[in-house]
Amino acid sequence: MDQEKIGKFIMNLRKEKNLTQRELALKLGVTDRAISKWENGRGMPDLSLLQPLCDILGITVNELFNGEIITEKRIENYEKTVINTIDYSKNIVNKTKKLMHLLGIGLALLIIILIALFGIDFYKMANGEKVLFSTWGFKYHPPIDLSTELIENAIIDYLVTDSENSSSNYKNAKWFAALNTYLIEEDNNTYIVSAWVLEESYYLENGEILTDSGSSMAKKFTVVKTNDNYMVTKVECPKDGSYYVPSMKKLFPKDVRKRMGNVYEDGTVERLKLEIDNLVKLYFHIN
Repeated sequence: MDQEKIGKFIMNLRKEKNLTQRELALKLGVTDRAISKWENGRGMPDLSLLQPLCDILGITVNELFNGEIITEKRIENYEKTVINTIDYSKNIVNKTKKLMHLLGIGLALLIIILIALFGIDFYKMANGEKVLFSTWGFKYHPPIDLSTELIENAIIDYLVTDSENSSSNYKNAKWFAALNTYLIEEDNNTYIVSAWVLEESYYLENGEILTDSGSSMAKKFTVVKTNDNYMVTKVECPKDGSYYVPSMKKLFPKDVRKRMGNVYEDGTVERLKLEIDNLVKLYFHIN
């Protein structure tokens, strides 16, 4: 608000009305000194005097505060400005509402996702499985599942025992076995195991470990669990021991047959051979 401009505006209007400062003061009930103070921009009329002053000068309060006559065009521009300001304010409010609405939806989705993830983890914990997150406020370690190791140990024990019961050219011959498991299918405590098996027999002669015999082939085992004990009840293998014969299709799924076909290229047999070599050294006390 420009008091100096307003003061000059009051003075010009007073003069247009052919009023002296004293005459205007008498009409308003103030001193001519107060009028002089207003016109010099050193003060403003009291609120109670605004409307009487405007009535005498023939202007509106809005024009008084603007320090000039507001034409129709200026009024129209003023109204447009006010309308634009109101529209802008409405847009800001609407955008704010939309933003708050989106934030609310995002927060709700986040809460739903967290609840879902917690539900998944709770289900996994109940079933002894590994959880997705470890930051729920407590530590959780699922129990170690040794079923695969126990099944494989039962198969190896069966292979060694079965081989040792067969005839051998050497009395002190010892059989060893290692297997690479490709698939274990479970059905009511019965396990169908698809594996590649390496079996070898060694004997000691004059302080030297020598190889007696051995075999490397695919086999399918049926293992039954009874009172926490695993026992091999059935063994099936291709008719001629080869992995590409039609009988393989009857025993193993396609993906298993495909992997078994690479045992001599992917290092499977070499790894099984290394396992047996370590067992042989331990058995015959070789460092």
